[in-house]
Amino acid sequence: MFTRFRLLAALSLVVVSASAATSGGIRAGAFASDITPRTLPSPINGGMKGAFSSTVTDPMHARAFALQEGATEIIFCVVDACMIPREVCEAAKIIASKATGVPASHLLISATHSHSCATMVGVFQSDPDPAYVSSLPPRIAEALIKAHANLEPAEIAWGKDRDPSQVFNRRWFVKPEQSVENPFDAKTDRALMNPGYQNARVSAPAGPVDPEVSILAARARSDGRPLAVLANYSLHYVGGSPAISADYFGAFAGEIGRRLHATDARYAGKPAFVGIMSNGTSGNINNANFAGATPPRRAPGEQINAVARSVGDAALRAWDRLVWKASVPLAARETDLTLGVRKASAPELERARKLVETTPRDKDGQFSDRKAIYAREAILLDAFPASVPVKLQAHRIGGLTIAAIPCEVFVEIGLDLKASKPLEEHFTISLANGYNGYLPTPEHHRFGGYETWRARSSYLETEASTAITKQLKALLADVAR
Repeated sequence: MFTRFRLLAALSLVVVSASAATSGGIRAGAFASDITPRTLPSPINGGMKGAFSSTVTDPMHARAFALQEGATEIIFCVVDACMIPREVCEAAKIIASKATGVPASHLLISATHSHSCATMVGVFQSDPDPAYVSSLPPRIAEALIKAHANLEPAEIAWGKDRDPSQVFNRRWFVKPEQSVENPFDAKTDRALMNPGYQNARVSAPAGPVDPEVSILAARARSDGRPLAVLANYSLHYVGGSPAISADYFGAFAGEIGRRLHATDARYAGKPAFVGIMSNGTSGNINNANFAGATPPRRAPGEQINAVARSVGDAALRAWDRLVWKASVPLAARETDLTLGVRKASAPELERARKLVETTPRDKDGQFSDRKAIYAREAILLDAFPASVPVKLQAHRIGGLTIAAIPCEVFVEIGLDLKASKPLEEHFTISLANGYNGYLPTPEHHRFGGYETWRARSSYLETEASTAITKQLKALLADVAR
């Protein structure tokens, strides 16, 4: 599928910058590549049914941030996408690694999880355009290659602030006297996702939130101009766009650049500033306060921009307290952890096939019936191998560590990693280097609810988070040495 990238990989070798002969101290560079579909309408991820968009509210980008100290370089790339397939990440890394000399294990590619971006991964009834998926590796690799080419002497810093106003746990406990039926004919679930405002059937949120807004920033040593900000916030997404949109992640990128005056005319002719918002551990977190009153209707994009401004305020408060450093140690570690796949039993598979055969489809050829949708998922999952590799990464930038997990990670896992951080600060980037579905804790698997329901969106073994957390703590300790 990716044979067309060989020519581009060969051509991109000429992009290797003069930074190969490094000067002392940290060097930083950034670049944003447009990856908006060139052919519309495009399939859109994010719902139980496949949808299409023929318009673009704001473009999709791959935003990259390169850091180099001596012979060690790390490049972070955050892509406007709901999810990214591992195969696309791997193909992009091969191209970028050949062009830059940076090991693939030092390259991190993650998705923002915007539900209004072009589909890259088939989930539920939303299937990607194969031609678009084939076009992605060189377009994503361009961001990493050009960020590397833009490396220049820099100062870096890391910090954090808080914005509790935009994060709420979206899973609520069902009251003991109440019950809800899941798509598998059972009424044993004790957690309900997105129950609606002031729902009398639920009692309290089923978990905490993480209100921290973490940032990793770089500025040029020559003139002090901002080069890049990589932020991290544990908010699933915002939504509300009627067309292709990078959601609040893209709005934040523009907001932080404007408010740091990084686009001033005095910087004309210099590499453009790149703002980046990565998705933290937001698998069970969203932007709706179901304990409050139903919010007023908002115009398309209004809530996206409101959240971007609010989170931008926290990022700027963190910026104002940064302690800049001209030299810090960098380190990266990577491993593949093999984990089991949850599949339907023989009787469950027989039920699924019967449901798919007998349930009426809508005029668009898709199912509206939730049981049939999950039955189809059971059949598709049956073709999966018994176990799959799950890529984990740990990175160190001075006193900051960053973990990377290819899942929609529950907030409890991120909070645990922060509590056991080996250095000053830590954050986790979810949906990184591939997609392996939701990552609930074993406790949340016992509670049930949407995020645990077996499908291509949630298929790892129930103890997966325990194994992943244990492995990441070892990797983080290693890079911190």
